[in-house]
This record gives sequence, structure tokens and C-alpha cells, in this order.
Amino acid sequence: MDQEMHEPKDNKFIPMTSITSGSGREVINDVYYYTDQIANVMFVGYPKQGEWVLIDAGLPGAADEIRSEAAERFGENSRPSAIILTHGHFDHVGGLVELVKAWDVPVYSHELEIPYLTGEKSYPEPDMSVEGGVLAKISGMYPNEPVDLGDAVKPLPEDHTVPGMADWEWIHTPGHSPGHVSFYREKDSLLLSGDAFITVRQDSFYNVMMQNDEVNGPPRYLTTDWDAAKKSVEKLEALKPGLVVPGHGTAMEGEELTEGLRHLVQTFDQTAVPDYGRFVDGEHEH
Repeated sequence: MDQEMHEPKDNKFIPMTSITSGSGREVINDVYYYTDQIANVMFVGYPKQGEWVLIDAGLPGAADEIRSEAAERFGENSRPSAIILTHGHFDHVGGLVELVKAWDVPVYSHELEIPYLTGEKSYPEPDMSVEGGVLAKISGMYPNEPVDLGDAVKPLPEDHTVPGMADWEWIHTPGHSPGHVSFYREKDSLLLSGDAFITVRQDSFYNVMMQNDEVNGPPRYLTTDWDAAKKSVEKLEALKPGLVVPGHGTAMEGEELTEGLRHLVQTFDQTAVPDYGRFVDGEHEH
């Protein structure tokens, strides 16, 4: 494996947290998520037996916590068969380079995301001008330089299967980023939505801190294509998921999820799309 991997030049600790930071929750016997500051990291696989997969890698500095959680759940020196990414924004790849070096495992993402994972392209700067709360206003401090995984990163299979995750499929849900994907298991209608939709108002400092439950569109300050983001939410709502683990916020199920998603689809232009901002007014990521 290429040892030329490196972390973004602007990688740094982000002083953000929530009341659920540092805690984990098993939502079903083979799906567990851990909250690193304000982002969720998912462990898919049965504890203490067989292979497992890590989905996303938290904020900068998350590697030690993720390895500790993995050891507790799957056993000392256990490592995943793969790391799979919903997308490559800084708060989902923070521990990635360190984990790949430690575990020597492949990373999979949508092919459209790979340029942002191999140092070729940077995401657009976060939009501090966007309508929203204080976390949008300080988003200029968030890293946006690309991580460089060299040849450790591979495209997800074209047939929509997910390496190491039998019964799951990946779904292309762009908008928040070009190659954003979500993961769905039909047999128990379980959805890992990434940031296609989340269950907290991510630009609100108070809501993030308190993890107030509410189905929301993708984080405003980094979403670059709102038309695509709307179509992605419609695609996921049509699946009628019974349980969701989002990239931000707490897991949600049942009527609260069904009604929340339906409301988000019906009111997306009014509630999810900001009234103003760089990416609302026609500047898309290409």
C-alpha cells in the first residue's frame, strides 16, 4: 500500500462538541454508532465475531478513540475488513490516514469523491455567508484541504454492493458533496444517511450541543448543490426507512422518522434550503 498518504495541511482540532460526544449506541445487534464531538462513526458487524466494517472516521484527532471503541466492541487488535466513506468532508475523514496506516485496510468511496481523497481537489470553502446559526458563521475555520490516501482508496462497486457488508446497498445521494452516498439494508429498512439528511439542525450551536432531535436537510455551510440535495432526500424518503443513523444527530425510528422525513420532503425549499448563500444563488461545485 502506498505509504505516501498524508493528512490535510489545514488539519486541526475543531473546538465543537455535543452532549452525546464520547458515547456509543447499539441500534441493532450488528450496527453501533459512536459520536466523535459532533459527527457519528458507524461500526457494522456483530460484536466479537466475524468481519466488520467502519463507516466514516470522525473529526481530526479521532483515530485513537475509534480504535479504542473498535477494541472494546470487536476485541483487542481487531481491525475492519474495510473503511467505507459516506463522503470526504473533514468531519468524516479526520482519523482516516492514521487508521489506514495502523490497520492497512482499503478505503471505499463513490468514484466522484476520490479526487477529494487523493489530494487532487479541495472542496469549496465553507459558506460563512449562508443563512443559519453560529456554526455556519464560524465555518471558515473548518478544514477543507483534501486528505491524501494515495492508492488506499478505491471506488465502490458499480453493482451497488458494499464490500464487507452483505445485504446492504449503497445509494448515490449527491448534493452535500458530489459523491455522497448513503447505505440501506432492505430486510430491516435500516438507513445510514450520512449527511444527505441529518437529525439535528447542524448550523445551530444550541441544537448541536443539546442534540435536539429534528429531521433536517444537509448541513448548510458545506452543501453545494441544493437541487441535487433535494432529489437525494426524496430518493431516501421513498425507501420508507424504519430506522436511520445519520452523520450528525441521534438515531431516529418509527413515526418520528417517517413524519419528519415526509415533512422535510414537502417543505425542503422552505426549511432546508437557506434563504441566501453562495451555493443557493447559483454557484455549484463542478
